[in-house]
Amino acid sequence: MRKEFVGAGVALITPFKADQTVDFEGLGKIIDNQLDNKIDYLVVLGTTAETATLSKAEKQQIVDFVGHRVNGKVPIVVGIGSNNTASLIENIQNMDLSFANAILSVVPYYNKPSQEGIYQHYLAIAAISPLPLVLYNVPGRTGVNMSAETTLRLAHASDKFIATKEASGNLNEITKILRDKPENFLVISGDDSMIVPLISLGGDGVISVAANVVPKVIADMTHSALDGDFKTAAQLHLSFQRMCDALFVEGNPAGAKAALHSAGEIENVLRLPLVPVGNQTYKILAEEMQKLV
Repeated sequence: MRKEFVGAGVALITPFKADQTVDFEGLGKIIDNQLDNKIDYLVVLGTTAETATLSKAEKQQIVDFVGHRVNGKVPIVVGIGSNNTASLIENIQNMDLSFANAILSVVPYYNKPSQEGIYQHYLAIAAISPLPLVLYNVPGRTGVNMSAETTLRLAHASDKFIATKEASGNLNEITKILRDKPENFLVISGDDSMIVPLISLGGDGVISVAANVVPKVIADMTHSALDGDFKTAAQLHLSFQRMCDALFVEGNPAGAKAALHSAGEIENVLRLPLVPVGNQTYKILAEEMQKLV
């Protein structure tokens, strides 16, 4: 089992300055906070990073910055996804992945491929990828669900597929994957609200949005559950639930950016079409930050 991806990972946001440029100083502070609070690995250029609005140059700059800042202390996963398989292959081949330990690649979005299309898409990536691959199933964003059967088919087809990030919210389907997966294939929660339930069934941790904001809570919750201390994990889950709801009620990463702004860490700036949360949500997030940080 790839222990470097068991535990609490964070899907890093991309902080922006008021002029819409990347706030590397703010990003550095967020990274340091993750490391100080025992987050196990970092995920760069995921959905939470507003990657769809970043230029190719910015993407490479961010990967390089994170790599230098981390300096080998924890593994790094880089998100590279597309609904154009040929373009995705080209992007993987052209990106400098010297700092990366794995690639996270989302199910093709908008096109709504069949299960066979999803399978063939990932096999094509595996054939050229220089790094292990983490599948990413998030039907609420992509418009299509990768079935448990397709996930298992891929997991058994190639050792290049080392894990799935499951954000379907369908515990029944996730249970099928846990039951029938290869021994060394990891099942990682893509939902902060599902960390403890998934681990209780044999899951391997989380790639968390909330860890941007409350890394100690997420790390302690995840590590407690993995250690079998579900009493502590449940207490942390319950204490965090109001924050978790508020983080996502007006979309991700708007909630995370609002919470960090309330703590004076970053500017509350997103790139269109995303916009900051409303005043009521901001107030709840600020209150929860005071309780949990």
